[in-house]
Amino acid sequence: MNDPILEDTTSRLAELLKHPDDLDKLPSLRSEFTRKKAAIDGQLKVGLKDQLEVTQNGMSSIVEGQKIVGSIKDEMMKIDKLCAEAQGMIRDFPEINRMSVMQRNFAAVESMKDAIGGFGARLAELEELLREDDELIEQPNLLAIHGELTDLRDLRDQAMDQVKGAEGESGIEMIENLPLEGGVTLRDHFTRLDEMVEWFEEHVAQVCHNLIGLVLEDQLSLIVRLALVIEDEEKKDKQVKALQDAQREFQDVASRFKSINVGQRELRGYKKKMLQAIEVTAESQFEQLKQDFLEEPDKLEKSCRWFFNELNTVKLGMVELMPKKWKIFKTYTKIYHKLMHDFLVSRLDDPDITPVHMLAVLNWVPKYYNKMTRLGIEEEELKPHIIDLRENDLVREYRSLITKAVEEWMARMGGTDKQQFLTRAENSLDENAEGHLHTKSLGDMWTMLREQLFVAQNSGRPDVVEGVIDAMYVALKQRQQMWERLVDDEARKFETGQLNEEAVSGYHDWLVAIANDQIANIDDDPTSGATSFLTRFRSDFEPLVSPAYAISSQVDHEALSNAYVDLSTHCIALFAKTIFTVDFKAIMQDFFTPTWYQKACMPQIISTFEDYLNDYTDVFHPSLREILIEELADELLVRYLSAVRNKGAKFRRTDPFTEKIRDDVVAAFEFFKTYPDAFEIAKEKWRAVSKFSDLLSASKGQEVIEAYTSMKEAYWDVQIGWVEAVLKSRDDYERSMLNNVKTAAAAISSERGIDTVMSKVR
Repeated sequence: MNDPILEDTTSRLAELLKHPDDLDKLPSLRSEFTRKKAAIDGQLKVGLKDQLEVTQNGMSSIVEGQKIVGSIKDEMMKIDKLCAEAQGMIRDFPEINRMSVMQRNFAAVESMKDAIGGFGARLAELEELLREDDELIEQPNLLAIHGELTDLRDLRDQAMDQVKGAEGESGIEMIENLPLEGGVTLRDHFTRLDEMVEWFEEHVAQVCHNLIGLVLEDQLSLIVRLALVIEDEEKKDKQVKALQDAQREFQDVASRFKSINVGQRELRGYKKKMLQAIEVTAESQFEQLKQDFLEEPDKLEKSCRWFFNELNTVKLGMVELMPKKWKIFKTYTKIYHKLMHDFLVSRLDDPDITPVHMLAVLNWVPKYYNKMTRLGIEEEELKPHIIDLRENDLVREYRSLITKAVEEWMARMGGTDKQQFLTRAENSLDENAEGHLHTKSLGDMWTMLREQLFVAQNSGRPDVVEGVIDAMYVALKQRQQMWERLVDDEARKFETGQLNEEAVSGYHDWLVAIANDQIANIDDDPTSGATSFLTRFRSDFEPLVSPAYAISSQVDHEALSNAYVDLSTHCIALFAKTIFTVDFKAIMQDFFTPTWYQKACMPQIISTFEDYLNDYTDVFHPSLREILIEELADELLVRYLSAVRNKGAKFRRTDPFTEKIRDDVVAAFEFFKTYPDAFEIAKEKWRAVSKFSDLLSASKGQEVIEAYTSMKEAYWDVQIGWVEAVLKSRDDYERSMLNNVKTAAAAISSERGIDTVMSKVR
């Protein structure tokens, strides 16, 4: 395996020494590399020296620490040994020790007796002070009550500790039940003391819950008194905690030294209770904020005004009243920020959150940090982030909520439209001012899209608007495809006989309404200045998106516009096709049969056309009337030419079939001439009938081949199967005639072009 370092060095040398003249550079390169190597070696030596010194100092500190620990251990062992030896050196030490203990116990009992003797009177005084503070907001006795309660609680703890040390649990029970003056027991006093403590703590809690209100009411002295009380309790709690930790860590030593004995006192946690009261008080306001936000999310800033007012009150009016080490403003800020974070995150995690509420939270984040900065708190100091850095996710979720609403709206409208379409429900279609048929959901759909676009606009973010518009284009395309599937499925039911003539009228009404809808979507009238739904939709969103998106979205816009045109034309084509499927099913079977010569088939068809046009002209959009004529002409032509496959179709040389075909064409043209624009298009397509007639009338041999060749040149997509059917319908048909035509077809090289009407003739 090659050494990568060696390969890198070789490639470096090859780069430096590309030409023979570069060899002259070797001395200078050698000196330069030597200089760089010396510099690097110097840096390495200095770094190594510093690291070595740090390591040596650390090891020296560890060794010195071990020596100190060992020395302390040795001294402790010496002291323990001296204590043990001293007891043996002093004569009568047990008796002396016992007398000393008795003297100390006697003094303690005498002192405790005097203290307990006045316990009831002190409790009575406390009760008076507490009752007085109940009636006064400023609670002037708070410090006095706390001092007296502390003394009494310490006295109780001391008494219980002494009795427990001497007599155990049974001794405590006996002492507590001893009768005192007035028939009460020590337990009664202690129970009453507990009630006083609870009463006092209610006063403290009341003050803690109303700290900001007290600042606003200028009750500053009460806040100072509260701070003194809590600071004193905090200091004692720290001492107790330190003794508890020492007792737990050094159980052997603590058992020999009474100064490390914790006694009966427990952690009282006044500081913790104060912080909890601050949090609970703020939480109650957040409960109201939740309701306000639910009802008026756009007024979130106004609803949160109290939040910043209270923090400002703490900053200006409370900081000087509390111990500096508490950092009361930062403490309040931390509590309030956490509550605001929990509130906003809980709203975002609500599965029923609406786009309006999500947008309100999204817009609130920068405002919140701006207001906190004005209070002197930088964003970096506020942990965690107010919504856990979910802005980008919120944008996506906000966009998805809008697109989901669009999809749900479209799905509901589509479901209703489908049900009404399939059942042909009465009064399920509307007419506009001009009397044109439309579906009832057309206006509602565009109104909904405009409303959702407005919701997206409120985000103030072009990326949100653009994503929503993309979803709207998709939804509009899917709706267009839904209509296409529905009308096609119904058309097949008429072809297969699942639906009969009675159902065709309702189906035609819906085809007209759907076709009119598509035109209304795209019909702009420069003369009157009227704009279509799609044009208004684009003009609404263009100011809200980036210039690049406005250009790129033009492709989707044009594709949708073309799809509307295609669907409208398709509905008209199905309208014409259904007429033939239902109304002309029988008569089309008579063409080119013996009955054809005796029956006025084409005039009968034209008469039916006129009836339909009389019934539907007024409800069609004007631009669709000419399209309907074209579709009728195309469908009639295709059905007419395809009739050569009718059972019994036969063209005898002795029959006047060319004249009959001419009569049919003349009858059709007389009808189409009343619609000049459509007639010019129809006339050009109907030239195929002339080619058809030539195939029928051409004599056997070369004329048939020439007739086919002429038709193939005019209609490159004419089907050879149809040509075969035409030839077989002649009474002079011979197999050689078809073979000659197929040979000619193989020899003709026609270029593919736009589909002609003959592509539909089978």
